Amino acid sequence: METLRLETDQDSIEKAGEIIREGGLIAFPTETVYGLGANAYDARAVKSVYSAKGRPGDNPMIVHIAHFDQLEDVVSGVPDIGRQLIEVFWPGPLTLIMKKNQQIPNVTTGGLNTVGVRMPSNRTASAFLHSCRVPVAAPSANLSGKPSPTTWEDVLEDMDGRINGVIMGEPCDVGIESTVIDVTGEHPVILRPGFITAEMITRSLGLEVTYDPALFQDPAEKGNFHPKAPGMKYKHYAPKAQVQIVEGDEEKALAMIASLSSQAQDLGKKTALIDYGRDSRAAAKDFFSRLRELDRENVDIIYVYALPEEELGFSVMNRMLKSAGYNVIHV
Repeated sequence: METLRLETDQDSIEKAGEIIREGGLIAFPTETVYGLGANAYDARAVKSVYSAKGRPGDNPMIVHIAHFDQLEDVVSGVPDIGRQLIEVFWPGPLTLIMKKNQQIPNVTTGGLNTVGVRMPSNRTASAFLHSCRVPVAAPSANLSGKPSPTTWEDVLEDMDGRINGVIMGEPCDVGIESTVIDVTGEHPVILRPGFITAEMITRSLGLEVTYDPALFQDPAEKGNFHPKAPGMKYKHYAPKAQVQIVEGDEEKALAMIASLSSQAQDLGKKTALIDYGRDSRAAAKDFFSRLRELDRENVDIIYVYALPEEELGFSVMNRMLKSAGYNVIHV
């Protein structure tokens, strides 16, 4: 299959929308990461996304919409808490889990009766979704388990020849996937942390939100657990290189990394350090692209100095821990 390189002009965007309506797959930029889109109503097209990514069939997809009128075509009802969050955070990097509409096939939701929905704020994403004229199911546009793509070049690194086209838009501004929050119960529960933090949601609702306990489990320990949102069960974000996280006092942690790196280099290993200090915003935007860059440089071991796990730092550490397979040294 030839993967078309599509520009961001209106004619190219309309071409991308036509491909979606015909059952094809298009990678497109959002403010979070690049998504791999298919017609959310077309079970065969959605199955093609799973196939192209090598994605487990019980890992649900997020449905992306262009305008509020599409929401009623995706969900069977919007809870009051969901409406409050939509008013504050849409369009933007927040996905809401709600009961699905009958039009959405089970393959799109991983067999669940709920569906994750979001409305991206990225202009190119919005133009593309309007051109599709159907809701678009879209996980990240990478091979399953690899770091999410934040540029169109990253997409082609994994997907060239596997999908119909990629929209060559701008690098993603946020850099990590959307926050996913379940609003089907009495109390909202965060299933995946992201740029919209628990603190921001608590302030907007005037009530405390909680995290799903599965967020704090090693994926290898989850057994037959059926995830309600992407990123909850399977190994994610892993480069070819081994990732080792070191956390604790900065001076001691960096000294430990220097020692470990020296030992590894003595054994002929190529090493690299990722250290954002306390800058979680820079870490969110840069981390996935940095992992891919170091893979291209054939680095064997990547040492990561842990971020403080507060607000956005917690969301980025969620990705860092998964990329390292929860391999952490405490100093």
